[in-house]
This record gives sequence, C-alpha cells and structure tokens, in this order.
Amino acid sequence: MQQLITVNEAKELIRDNVQSLMPRKIPLVESLGLSLAEDVFSSYDIPAFPQSSMDGYAFHCDPNLPSYELIGEVAAGSNSEFVLKEGCAVRIFTGAPLPQGADTVLMQEKAVVVENKLFIKDENLIKGLNVRGIGTEISKGILALNKDTILSPSRIGFIAGIGISEVMAYPKPSVGILLTGNELQQPGNELAFGQVFDANSYSLITALKQLHINDVQIYFVKDDLGLLTSQVMHALANHDLILITGGVSVGDYDFTLKACEASGIKSIFHKVKQKPGKPLFFGKRDNKVVFGMPGNPASVLTGFYEYVYPAVSKMMRQNFSINIIHAPLETDFKKAAGLTHFLKAIYDGQKVSLLTGQESYKLGTFAKANCFAIIPEDTTMIEKGSQVEIHLFPN
Repeated sequence: MQQLITVNEAKELIRDNVQSLMPRKIPLVESLGLSLAEDVFSSYDIPAFPQSSMDGYAFHCDPNLPSYELIGEVAAGSNSEFVLKEGCAVRIFTGAPLPQGADTVLMQEKAVVVENKLFIKDENLIKGLNVRGIGTEISKGILALNKDTILSPSRIGFIAGIGISEVMAYPKPSVGILLTGNELQQPGNELAFGQVFDANSYSLITALKQLHINDVQIYFVKDDLGLLTSQVMHALANHDLILITGGVSVGDYDFTLKACEASGIKSIFHKVKQKPGKPLFFGKRDNKVVFGMPGNPASVLTGFYEYVYPAVSKMMRQNFSINIIHAPLETDFKKAAGLTHFLKAIYDGQKVSLLTGQESYKLGTFAKANCFAIIPEDTTMIEKGSQVEIHLFPN
C-alpha cells in the first residue's frame, strides 16, 4: 500500500513525471496562448517595397522646385510599376507603393493643389519623409520570435504580417473528464431522492476554459468496475489528460484505482497529507497524465488548482502558475498536526480572512473565496496577525 506523502512531495512528483506534449504545426489563427517550439524567421523583407505611411502626395524631393505637376494617383494594393519623372507628383494613399523615382511623401494636410499643380506648405519637409523603407519592419532571414515565446494577439499579428500562416508549437492538451457515481443528476432536471446535482463537470470545464482549453469531453460512468475500466481505456486512447472524479478512496464502490491499474496506468502516488482531498491519485501511462480526485466539489476544485493546473502548464511548456503571496491572518486558527490545510479565504489586498464552511462538500464557500490560505501540516496554531501563504485563484 502506498504511504501518504506531503504536498510538496506530490507537487515534485508531478513536475518530475509530466512531460511537454509533442509539438505540431498549428494554424496561426488557433495558436493564441501556445508556446513556440522553434524559432521563427522572416521569409520576406517587410515592407517588401517602399511604402507610403500616410495619405498625401509622392514625388522626388527637390527643394528648388516651387511646385510639382500632379499626374495621377496610386492606391494601396496597386501593382502598377512606373517611373515618376522629376518635377511630377502622384496622389498616394497609406500603404501604397511609391513609384520608382519618388522618395518623399507630403501629408495631404500640408498640400495645396491648383489646376493639377502641387504646392508644398511644409517648412519641415525633408527627403524621405513619410516613407516606409524596404525591410524597416523586419528583413528577410532575421529572427522574428524566439522559441518558447507565448503567442499573444500582437505576436500572432506580427507573424501573419511576415507571411506565416502556421507555426510549430506545443499544443493544448485534449482532456477527458470521467465523472463516476450512480447519484449524479444534471442541473435542470428534477432531483430524486438520493441524487445530487453534478457540479464537478461545470467547474472543471470552466476552469479549463480559463486556460483556453476547449477540447474537453465529459464521460458519465456508473459505479461499475468494468464500465469504468472501459471508459478509462477509451479516454487514454483519445486524450492527453484524464481527470476522474469520485471513487478514488477504498470503499466497496470505489473503483477508480482498480480501473486505472487494469488500464495499465502506473500509480505515482495515491494519498496526500492534505485537507481537503487526501485520497488524490496521480498516475501516467506513456505520456498520458491521469488524476483521480474525490467527488466532493471543493476537493475537486482544490485538486485542480493545486495539482492539475501546474501539470497542464508543463504539458503546454509554459510557466503559468497560481499567484502566491503572503498576508496577515485576520483571526487565530487552530488545527491538529499532520495535514496541510487549503482553507477557502478572502484576501482584501491587506489581510486574509478565513471563511466558515470549509467542508469538502460545500462549494458555496468556494464561490465566495478568492484564495486559499495555506496552513502547513505540522502547524497547529497561527495567531491573528501572523503572515500566512495564500494562493490567489486565477480570474
């Protein structure tokens, strides 16, 4: 039988056993929040041609000329190439290519046009003004973004702007959530005697959505070893991360451990010295990661934030984590030694207040909280005003 391990030992085992997912080509439009698996280089000079940076008039700048003959216009997207003679000018628009021979753009607010004659009313006009030169954004062959860069909207736009439509990146995991129990009923239906409404699928799905993970499949499984084993095998074949709620203890109807063993999942640890969620299971088969959590809603969400969250971070080769700070406790707190307590609490920016109703079945307390106050396993008494570690929930 596996022995209880400490919270820190459990987190270290997760760090040591979870691997990054294999990188793959991802369409750029689907890459938000992903980590690049390789350096990205530009295949083009950007801009690829001398380009006007505003609406105005393009010409070859000659300070000795009193005016220029206006001979036409060039719009953005024009692919007509022609040579602009000295003394001539064209109407030009933002992003349009400069004609060959032009080197300057006069902004339209400082131009006067009389009978196709352009007169300049800009005392500060100099050669090259308002022109974007070839490669001034980036030159061909230059490093655009480094490996392990997290793709944000601006970075995605930058990559698109250099002509790239897909990137090699570490993907988001596909997640299978197995909810065990004969007692589960879906919200919106009538609650029969002996039934409870399913809250865990809703909290887990939305917690994953906060990480922009949308490839999530829910499986409802009755308390039957054969059925659960079959669903675990199916989930292993189709998902990178499997989360099982319920049936993780050692009661007569707790089949999670047996189903995982029958499915070839190696148990890394089973019980952690913590409250809530002591019977927490972590295992793996090849590169597939499996967590088994008690069915009580507060235990599930605690297990997600404290253990699944960092595992997902490593799978995606990222470094997002729960924000950890320290703050003074508003009241005294006593407990027995032996278990680390994750207490639902409210941090107001200065102090942390513990909430009543810490039982693992009470999700309403969780709904009021914005953090955990962490009370170490060997601590039995914390006095009012003492500094405690708090873990802020993601928002």
